[in-house]
Amino acid sequence: MEPDARPIRVLVVDDHAVVRRGLLAFLGSEPDLDVVADVGGGHEALAALERLDVEGRRPDVVLMDMKMEPVDGVETTRRIRDRYHDVAVVVLTSYGEGRHVRAALDAGASGYLLKDADADEVAASLRAAHRGELQLDAAVTRSLVGAPQGGTSNPAAALTSRELEVLGLVGAGNPNKAIARELAITERTTRSHVSSILAKLGLSSRTQLALWAVRNGLASGGDAADDSQAVSA
Repeated sequence: MEPDARPIRVLVVDDHAVVRRGLLAFLGSEPDLDVVADVGGGHEALAALERLDVEGRRPDVVLMDMKMEPVDGVETTRRIRDRYHDVAVVVLTSYGEGRHVRAALDAGASGYLLKDADADEVAASLRAAHRGELQLDAAVTRSLVGAPQGGTSNPAAALTSRELEVLGLVGAGNPNKAIARELAITERTTRSHVSSILAKLGLSSRTQLALWAVRNGLASGGDAADDSQAVSA
């Protein structure tokens, strides 16, 4: 971490206290990560975010469990992203099926890891989410790409209406700044959408995404303006 850089603030959300303790023990040893709170459910997560925001310690990234009651991780992610557009969410769960992954990505998650991931992978995903990048567990990626997309052979059927808008603009050669301006969203949100689209379509670069849009009649053509990146979008 650079001398003047602020550590990445992290909120841990998991309904198992043992899991939270393990995460706190590891993340607390990382100098560039600062766990500002840990809670056991969705309602508590939203309350903690509100409190930390007032205190001037709003988390940069939320590490989110998926299976919780009464509000699950998908709905909690959606509510967080609706209220705090600059807060990224990384899902850490035991559920790797494609439908669960797509639901989390649709809700606005910026990462999806299984609970058997190495501690270093969890830390790397938090850092990637803070940079506006998407990081998926390798097994999750295989599940996502290989699973049927909404009962149809058309991969675009898995995309949300907003993602289709972003895809069309990428295909027309627009950089993230122009897309953000056109759709009245932030560049960070634009990057998250592009990363989600890449994952859903099983593509690995922005150039591939632009070509895919053109070939499938979702864009008018043009050169992709941004450099090709793995999934950093």
